[in-house]
Amino acid sequence: MTKERLFIYDTTLRDGQQTHGVQFSTAEKVQIAEALDALGVDYIEGGWPGANPTDSAFFDAAPKTTARLTAFGMTKRSGRSAENDDVLAAVMNAGTGTVCLVGKSHDYHVTDALGIPLEENVENVAASMAHIVAQGREALFDAEHFFDGYKDNPDYALQVCKAALDAGARWVVLCDTNGGALPAEVGRIVSEVIAAGIPGDRLGIHTHNDTENAVACSLAAVDAGARQVQGTLNGLGERCGNANLTSLIPTLLLKEPYASRLETGITPEALAGLRQISRMLDDILNRVPMKQAPYVGASAFAHKAGLHASAILKDPSTYEHVAPEAIGNTRVIPMSNQAGQSNLRKRLSDAGIEVAKGDPALGRILDRIKSREGEGYSYDTAQASFELLAREELGQMPEFFEVKRYKVTVERRKNKYNKMVSLSEAVVVAKVDGEKRLSVSESLDETGSDRGPVNALAKALVKDLGRYSAILGDMRLVDFKVRITQGGTEAVTRVIIDSEDGQGRSWSTVGVSANIVDASFEALLAAIQWKLLRDGATV
Repeated sequence: MTKERLFIYDTTLRDGQQTHGVQFSTAEKVQIAEALDALGVDYIEGGWPGANPTDSAFFDAAPKTTARLTAFGMTKRSGRSAENDDVLAAVMNAGTGTVCLVGKSHDYHVTDALGIPLEENVENVAASMAHIVAQGREALFDAEHFFDGYKDNPDYALQVCKAALDAGARWVVLCDTNGGALPAEVGRIVSEVIAAGIPGDRLGIHTHNDTENAVACSLAAVDAGARQVQGTLNGLGERCGNANLTSLIPTLLLKEPYASRLETGITPEALAGLRQISRMLDDILNRVPMKQAPYVGASAFAHKAGLHASAILKDPSTYEHVAPEAIGNTRVIPMSNQAGQSNLRKRLSDAGIEVAKGDPALGRILDRIKSREGEGYSYDTAQASFELLAREELGQMPEFFEVKRYKVTVERRKNKYNKMVSLSEAVVVAKVDGEKRLSVSESLDETGSDRGPVNALAKALVKDLGRYSAILGDMRLVDFKVRITQGGTEAVTRVIIDSEDGQGRSWSTVGVSANIVDASFEALLAAIQWKLLRDGATV
């Protein structure tokens, strides 16, 4: 059976940048565009040229892409022609082969927000689309507030969209601008739009996530016949975000009936890099990745219950709706005091440790896990620390180096501008290859700001470990979580540290102490040991 073509339109660089607290640099926009192109999306909306300097600079620096680079703007204003509208001219001057213009499709917004007659708005839309086409460009009409407009006045909403189509628009994009539409009504309305004479292969869908239904609404539109889907990586966007392409894309490629009926520009090989692209965006934004994100999250394929782990060993499909490898993710069997031997053996196997069923070491490892969790440790989320514990119990953990002592100081003082500032400094003495090494490090970033005692400790630890320092050069801390596990004067502090390296690996380690700095040091030390172990360091 011949598959129908479905087009993926990414607006991370434009609508995603509307996210509160997000402002991409030109270099970051280029990096994201290159990653999107490698993924295989059909359209990359780069921004609104003329609206801000960064967007204008991006189109000047934009890489050559297989995807259709798209400039975004608005339809011409009343009282001037499309040829003489300077705002529209700035969009056209970006030189992209595709141009998307937003215009009103809700009669209320036309008469109240724009303050013009309904027919004049229709003429503005048609003239703008015709102007783009006359210059040999592909035209898209972004029908703002379409679903609200259709519910209030379906005849007018359709009139605006048909005017854009008749003027040469390749796509008419139906927008749920305020994010309030629900999947059933989106599916019904898209079906009615197609029945009214706008073909599904000329219709796009653009949804927002204000009811947590953006992905579901997008799928409902596809079910009804729309053949372009718009969204953003990791669901970035204004207010609650846009439809999350990181969830939509694997659903469309891996789940039925979409996988059998539809074809996109994204290959299975490119899909396997989706998790890495998602993490790249989080890294650019300096955000902690959402562990429970569908498909790409660290917990998306985590199986904690012993019953689940036992079944996973026999047939992964029993508790996994798709193979994690398809999107570049991995299966995780967390360890906790709820674990059984099925969990333990599977987790050990994933770490490259084979222990036969019934081996007495399994019982010893479980007993040690349960004992340490009673002290405040948590191996449910600290997979790397679990592996180190298991290797110690099995006699398979090399001692790369020994920390003899460490010291951390935090000084608060006035700088030359008479402003109170803090400065953290760490000293670590370690024994490497029989030689004692002392390293000192301050916790200053590139701006001279103090990043705190834990950062100072991390820098000092990796600064002078002899032949091991080169291996640790691409390691960085991603997240730092602190929890007090007991109250009162005998409080115990648990620290979880998430780390990453240049190979795209991520791992978590745990430390426990009555002293927060000491707990942090334990977790840091474990993170370094795991990295050395996985990179094949020798003693």
